[in-house]
Amino acid sequence: MLERSNPTWPYFMNMQKLTKLHPGDKIAILSPSFAAPGMFPEVFELGLKRLQEIFQLEPVEYPTTHKLGATTDERIQDFIHAFQNPDIKAVVASIGGDDQVTYIKRLPTEPFIKNPKPFFGYSDNTHFNNFLWLNGIPSFYGGAVMTQLAMQMKMDDYTINYLKKAFFDSGECELTASETFNEVGLDWSDLTNLQKQRSYEKNDGWFWDGISKTEGITWGGCVESVDELLRHGIQIPSLEEFENVILIMETSEEMPSADYVARVYRALGERGILERIKGLLVGRAKAWEFGKPYTVEQRKKYREDQQQTTLKIVRAYNKKIPIVQNIDFGHTDPQIPMPYGMPCKIDGLSKKIFITF
Repeated sequence: MLERSNPTWPYFMNMQKLTKLHPGDKIAILSPSFAAPGMFPEVFELGLKRLQEIFQLEPVEYPTTHKLGATTDERIQDFIHAFQNPDIKAVVASIGGDDQVTYIKRLPTEPFIKNPKPFFGYSDNTHFNNFLWLNGIPSFYGGAVMTQLAMQMKMDDYTINYLKKAFFDSGECELTASETFNEVGLDWSDLTNLQKQRSYEKNDGWFWDGISKTEGITWGGCVESVDELLRHGIQIPSLEEFENVILIMETSEEMPSADYVARVYRALGERGILERIKGLLVGRAKAWEFGKPYTVEQRKKYREDQQQTTLKIVRAYNKKIPIVQNIDFGHTDPQIPMPYGMPCKIDGLSKKIFITF
């Protein structure tokens, strides 16, 4: 991994500066985990069309993008070739999955350190976000082709706004909460659903605990993937580096129990991480899935249980940091592609969040 000469201050100086995109740029579309484009090609094509029409970017598919059952070696080669190709200006994941932990540790570092470029992906892509972070390369936690870009009927304006910031803009931005949100999906196997609008409900906004003001550099990801990083002994930032980290966390469509979430946070606490971090930002918990079609009341209770559990466990290790939950990133929509490895400021008194795109 990249040797970071001074991990404590200034915390962001060890990260490379990413080059922003311009209309007409080519971006690689990869399937680092599940090759969903091979199973739902029409959904995938809709996402590519949106990249071209809304963002004026030219998608370039790689050999395993559609290949169901691609080997880890094949997916490694797609990563390397996409980053080494000077014509490719960014890399976007088609979707997440569940097996990146089995091969990310085998990625060579040189092709990425010498060719840094924006990467967009979340969920199982937490493993690659972490890999890039360790090598001094920021990325974006969010913005997958099959989910955000291929949203049925039309893309969310909120998502478009923040994707444009991530693609094209530089500098600090104040985050705002969405007015509505969606977590109830439409079946991709029924192509008529591509012309249907999902049902949205009123967003309750952010839930704050703590009034301190802080700043740091973002790191984290999907709770289940962070659990995998911990249990398999994958390299993560050092304890010294965590002293300047604002942790970003959210749970997936697997809808883990509050007890499971508690154990992951407890693991972070027992490793000495929670007592060192500067702040915690938590994405809205997804509380509906096709196998768990919860009612509105059940979904509300699920989110409340997770929020209360998160607060209880984190506060056992750190009484001072600001904790903000129900933020628009992760597995619900609309979505902020959260800058990962970039400066972030939290003002608990004024209840504002600023992050650098």
